[in-house]
Amino acid sequence: MDDSLAIYDLGLAAGLRPPTLLTVSEWADAHRVLPQRASAEPGRWRTSRTPYLQEIMDNLSNRSSAETVVLMKGSQIGGTECGNNWLGYIVHHCPGPAMMVLPTVEMAKRSSKQRIAPMIEECPELRDRVKDPRSRDSGNTMLAKEFPGGILIMTGANSAVGLRSMPVRYLFLDEIDGYTHDVDGEGDPVELAVKRTATFARSRKVFICSTPTIRGASRIEVAYDRSDKRVYQVPCPDCGYEQQMLWRNLRWPEDRPAEVALVCEECDARIPEHKKSGMLANGRWVATGEGDGRTIGYHLSGLYSPLGWYPWNQAVEDFLAAKQQGREALKTWTNTVLAETWEEEGESVPDHVLLSRKEDYAAEVPDGVLVLTAGVDVQDDRLEVEVVGWGKGEESWSIDYRILWGDPGREHVWQQLDDVLFATKYEWERGGQQHIIATCVDTGGHFTQQVYAYCGERQHSQVYAIKGMAGAARPVVTAPTRKGSGSRHRLVNLFTVGVDSAKGLLYSRLRLSTPGPGYCHFPNTDAFDEEYFKQLTAEKVITRYQKGFPRREWVKVRPRNEALDCRVYALAAMYILNPAWDALDERMTEMAALATGDVTAPEPEVRRKRSRWVFGGAPQSRWMD
Repeated sequence: MDDSLAIYDLGLAAGLRPPTLLTVSEWADAHRVLPQRASAEPGRWRTSRTPYLQEIMDNLSNRSSAETVVLMKGSQIGGTECGNNWLGYIVHHCPGPAMMVLPTVEMAKRSSKQRIAPMIEECPELRDRVKDPRSRDSGNTMLAKEFPGGILIMTGANSAVGLRSMPVRYLFLDEIDGYTHDVDGEGDPVELAVKRTATFARSRKVFICSTPTIRGASRIEVAYDRSDKRVYQVPCPDCGYEQQMLWRNLRWPEDRPAEVALVCEECDARIPEHKKSGMLANGRWVATGEGDGRTIGYHLSGLYSPLGWYPWNQAVEDFLAAKQQGREALKTWTNTVLAETWEEEGESVPDHVLLSRKEDYAAEVPDGVLVLTAGVDVQDDRLEVEVVGWGKGEESWSIDYRILWGDPGREHVWQQLDDVLFATKYEWERGGQQHIIATCVDTGGHFTQQVYAYCGERQHSQVYAIKGMAGAARPVVTAPTRKGSGSRHRLVNLFTVGVDSAKGLLYSRLRLSTPGPGYCHFPNTDAFDEEYFKQLTAEKVITRYQKGFPRREWVKVRPRNEALDCRVYALAAMYILNPAWDALDERMTEMAALATGDVTAPEPEVRRKRSRWVFGGAPQSRWMD
């Protein structure tokens, strides 16, 4: 009995004892171990390696009065690990219900496997609290980690079920610029997730972290603008003047990015990168705005990345390469390195400008074309088809545009499509002929089952059924699902096409004025008339605000947009093929030589092997043979 009372007294005392007021950074330095398989620098966590993260982590601690912490970040600065440290702190030091939300459920599973599980395994304090997933009734699954006093739920912004699963005290929203704007028709995922914290309104903590995207449509930019907008200022080693590490202050001799240095805004001293560690250690966060009083915000570019992670000379080399590759690459560089939003040039493309750019090709298929794809739009009384040629850097050439009149509910119009896709041979400038390699057919109209049946019978010929889905965060093409095709009981691969992303990509390329990567060529033929270009430019982007967050939507400015849809579907077909451009160019050069009789055809087995490295998917035997 005495022993029982002693145990009871100890338990009571432990329950009454106030918690140790550790901060997240102190907890991480004392307990966090970076695992070998998930870190470039395994071993004990050292906040001194990334001193700019200390204040961010400490404002995630329970002793901080901040309700929401926002981090608009660049690449290679440790932002996600900062959030993971907070999750470890919650499990060990201040347990409660927590939720981590990533753009998709698949990303949540990947993060759980590659980051959260190794963190638990390597930290004894966490391992003792989260049971082994192999034990019975452990409460430890891929997307849920139970621990004494709480649970960590991991889910995707594309899962309404996951977002409304339970009340939470701690909410980690990671990469919110990748979230869909409407999840399963139930509303904005950020709003759904934040509602989970309503029960803990007086003690909740929300951490919002992301790389920004497009100005006026970036969630993290909006969240940061609501905060006190803190920037990290570091002292000049020569004069002590405090300043941000800004891209405009980096200087390097022409063609020698390895000699890049930061120029002090006050004394013009050149600061080599090896002095960065001392500057970071002596830096401090400075608020540049007032904010709402509950939100603390931080902006941190990749230029602050510690020595050995992402050097300045690499940032310069990536910048120069992005300039060569075009606007899309420069946009990515701006978002991921500078942690700045990208401002699009205009919302639409003038049709008359494209009409004036029509050019005479030396043959139906110009020399630069390496592969042909087609996009098919299904209307109530016709099919419309565009054939597009693609070359290195995804430079494109419109080749043909057809309108096939007929009821898509009957076989006749589909037979016409067969003639276009499989019987038509386009004369190639290099010599010989080219065929259409891959086709995407839209299923979004009234003839979905007919499209399933048609594509199901022709999947071996790379004819794909597709369904367009709106949403700025959706990639151009995502992995297919299996769908039925009516009375034939045949399953068909249905690919999802992110039409907003595809249209944004296409319009950015239509604005290019110089031939090269991404540029769009149009032939001087009757099929590409004034009406075609009006349809191609029939939509524009507008920004609407929903629950305080921006939402970019594509809206029609003209009643007909079939040419735009066909072009988007032809782009999707090329993305499904995933060509290896250099290998494809080599193979096409060989084919041109074969057509002129300069070389002998390789054996069939050699052709099959080559096809496997020409495209990212299955061997394209029909075309290669």
